[in-house]
Amino acid sequence: MFTGIVEKTGKVVDIIRENTNVHFVIEVDFAHELKIDQSMSHDGCCLTIVKIDKEKNQYVVTAMQETLIKTNLGTWNIGYEVNLERSMKMDGRFDGHIVQGHVDQTARCIKVVDENGSWRYYFEYDPQENNITVPKGSISVNGVSLTVVDSEKGMFSVAIIPYTYEVTNFRNFKVGTIVNIEFDVFGKYVARLLEQYFENEKK
Repeated sequence: MFTGIVEKTGKVVDIIRENTNVHFVIEVDFAHELKIDQSMSHDGCCLTIVKIDKEKNQYVVTAMQETLIKTNLGTWNIGYEVNLERSMKMDGRFDGHIVQGHVDQTARCIKVVDENGSWRYYFEYDPQENNITVPKGSISVNGVSLTVVDSEKGMFSVAIIPYTYEVTNFRNFKVGTIVNIEFDVFGKYVARLLEQYFENEKK
């Protein structure tokens, strides 16, 4: 379980393909604090640490084919900056929203607006997946907990303050960038319950 508050960005320093799996070697300065089998959010995708090189401040995670299909991990290359968050502790304040690390689908950045002190990012996604956003609702974009500003079918926008811009990989986004989206878990439950309700009404 995560909060969507990104700790740091790490850098992809190597990509190793093995059959249908891909091993990503990530470099970040807190790698020496990690443990094998630990779960960590990578651009909002929960991956398990399988190897650590404390001397080089590097670790390895593995993505299977299903993960590569569902997320933006297949677009990563050497040098890519990835948003990182370790799983949340239950002994502190809950600063973001509940993020499971289970990416629902990807979205594409369609517009970036510099608002002279903040930035507005617009994203489009396939509405056929039946995922929805609502104004002022929560959403996770590449693992970053954000509030929806504009909301339409298959499109939403979020606003980014300078701190978030500097700490996360939002600073690298441009039109066409593919990102991981996790919709609000409570919203997904409500949508599913309504879907079942209307299905029963038709019977």
